[in-house]
Amino acid sequence: MAGFGEPGVSTVDAGGLTVGVVAARWHGDLVDAMLARALAAAAACGVAGVQVARVAGSVELPVVAQALARQCDAVVALGVVVRGATAHFDYVCKSVTEGLTRVSLDESTPVGHGVLTVETIDQARDRAGLPDSIEDKGWSSMVAVLDAVLALRTLRPVPVN
Repeated sequence: MAGFGEPGVSTVDAGGLTVGVVAARWHGDLVDAMLARALAAAAACGVAGVQVARVAGSVELPVVAQALARQCDAVVALGVVVRGATAHFDYVCKSVTEGLTRVSLDESTPVGHGVLTVETIDQARDRAGLPDSIEDKGWSSMVAVLDAVLALRTLRPVPVN
C-alpha cells in the first residue's frame, strides 16, 4: 500500500474471533514492531484469542499460515523482503504472495498480507508502524483481515437453533 487511498478503517468489532499471526524473524527489529502493532490492533478490535508463530523468513510464511488458517478465523502474515542485487527478491515476493493467496482461498480463511516488499530498508521503516513511520502495516493488516472475516460472515447463513 502506498499510503494514499487507504480506506481509513481504524478498528472493527471482532469480539469472539480468533486470529493466527505468523511472523518472520528475518529483519527482526522491523517485523517485531509490526507484530506488536498487529497485536495491539487485535486487542483494540476485541479479538478473543491470538496465536503467534515465528518462522525464519518470508518464504516460510505460507505453510505456517495454512496450519493457522485451519485453526483460526483469520491469519496475518508479517515479514520484510528488501530488493537486493539479484532476482531472488522477485522469486520470494511472488512465492509469498501466491502462497498466502492460495492459503486464503484453499482454506476459505482470510489471510492478511503484511509482508513489506520494498526497495530499501528505509522504505520498510516507513511502513513498519514505528513511532516515526508514515504507515502501520501491522495494524492495517490485522484490521483488514478482521474486516474480511466479518464481511464473509454476512454472506453465510446463520444456523437456526
